[in-house]
Amino acid sequence: MIEIKVPTVGESINEVTLLKWTKKDGDWVERDEVIAELESEKATFEVNAEKAGIITTVGKEGDTLNIGDVLATIDETASKPATGNSDPVTPNPQSVTRNPEPVTLNPEPATSDIKATPVASAIIADKKIDTKAITPSGTGGKIMKQDVLEALANPGKKPLVAGGELFSRNVRQEKMSALRKTISRRLVEAKNTTAMLTTFNEVDMTRVMDIRKQYKDKFKESHGVNLGFMSFFAKACAIALGEWPSVNAYIDGDHLVYHDYADISIAVSTPRGLTVPVMRNVESLSMADIEKKVIELAGKARDSKLTAEELQGGTFTITNGGVFGSLMSTPIINIPQSAILGMHKIQERPMAINGQVVIRPMMYIALSYDHRIIDGRESVSFLVRVKELLENPELLLMGKDPVKTLLEV
Repeated sequence: MIEIKVPTVGESINEVTLLKWTKKDGDWVERDEVIAELESEKATFEVNAEKAGIITTVGKEGDTLNIGDVLATIDETASKPATGNSDPVTPNPQSVTRNPEPVTLNPEPATSDIKATPVASAIIADKKIDTKAITPSGTGGKIMKQDVLEALANPGKKPLVAGGELFSRNVRQEKMSALRKTISRRLVEAKNTTAMLTTFNEVDMTRVMDIRKQYKDKFKESHGVNLGFMSFFAKACAIALGEWPSVNAYIDGDHLVYHDYADISIAVSTPRGLTVPVMRNVESLSMADIEKKVIELAGKARDSKLTAEELQGGTFTITNGGVFGSLMSTPIINIPQSAILGMHKIQERPMAINGQVVIRPMMYIALSYDHRIIDGRESVSFLVRVKELLENPELLLMGKDPVKTLLEV
């Protein structure tokens, strides 16, 4: 009998959360097969079986475990069942309710995509009911007859949670995950230990949008990825960081630490909370390289496959609240960094250009910065430079106006 213990994952990490078992108690496991997923305050990682045998699990999903605790035992002397491996464990229903996924129903009446009983489907089709107004109570989110009748009897009234009741006074408690605890601690630390200030500007996204429209198919054909906005913003920030090095620095005791490279963190929202994986040496990457890296890191974040190394060492952060519809916000610094750029929703607005009112796709951008190291002139100049690079994307090639370079002025 061998013991599988919670491994050491970092000098400052003393405990982890058991996210889920991928093997059930009594299952046969092969050597190096994944048996569980754990989450520390920095990353999610897998635990593998050290030997083949019958596993005995210790603890439940959601439990907090200390480093060195016994996670499971494996009887390596047991004989392998004739049927081979058991199927991976189905998550405990209680663990699923901790992070409920919203039930998305097609608003069109009575289609094959709607999970509903025949009677319920008939009523929906006859009354032309928007299924978004129906709270399913059946297994797997299936709409039952009573659910449809409830929606008809209470138009415009809907419980906050699926399967809930009108006029409910129910209160639920959930244990904070290690990741949420870390997010909470770091945000408060950023507010309390930095002299944070935010400056704003706006960008005319016409040129960037025109380039994406003109070259999106060719770009996809050549590089296998879509041409998004992040590559433009990351490249613009990398150039501006080189020109305003204090924005790319941080305070370490009595010293200022400057970086001669741009390791840009990108904020990625996941079901368990916000993570900020890092793109290394953005100044040395092509537009396609950046887009590929964004897809890779975002995918790993959603699948909880980010390593601790991929979450450490950023020198500057970009966050995009615009994907959620945010028009303007003041992002919080990702310490120990000294600045963070906030992207927002692109919205058509009337702008005065050369004495004429024209409609342009505009985006507000915000730079939150630590005033202890970055002066107002530097922060404003940095943001103005980012604006200039985005409104004139040809400058991204070498950071200078081609005509001025030609004329040496």
